[in-house]
Amino acid sequence: MDYELNSWAVDAACSGNPGPMEYRCIDLMSGKEVFHFGPVHGTNNIGEFLAIVHALALLDKQGVEGKTVYSDSCNAILWVTKKQCKTKLPRTPDTEQLFQIIARAETWLRTHDTTKNPVVKWETRQWGEVPADFGRK
Repeated sequence: MDYELNSWAVDAACSGNPGPMEYRCIDLMSGKEVFHFGPVHGTNNIGEFLAIVHALALLDKQGVEGKTVYSDSCNAILWVTKKQCKTKLPRTPDTEQLFQIIARAETWLRTHDTTKNPVVKWETRQWGEVPADFGRK
């Protein structure tokens, strides 16, 4: 096992694309759910992105530094690094609330130090499914 136990893992699930989307965070040490959001109308990539930002914001609010946040989504990690959710989801009345949450997340990324807690790719091939996985594949 090469991953850090004193860390959090996030994941999203979406039924359809787009469709009902939710995300959550699991504490790897205790196995307990740290937070859960949704379902809302969205996409899996948006959920992965928001899950990472939610985890970083919660750690920041709690004054925690040095805790790794794992995600199995390369896209979401890239979007967090670039501080922008590059979704192709159309902005409609059904998705307006989600786009407002995305805007809040992007603003948070631009106005906070995101290096205090590293975001690291979960290596599914080596370690198995990310512990926050919803198990619906």
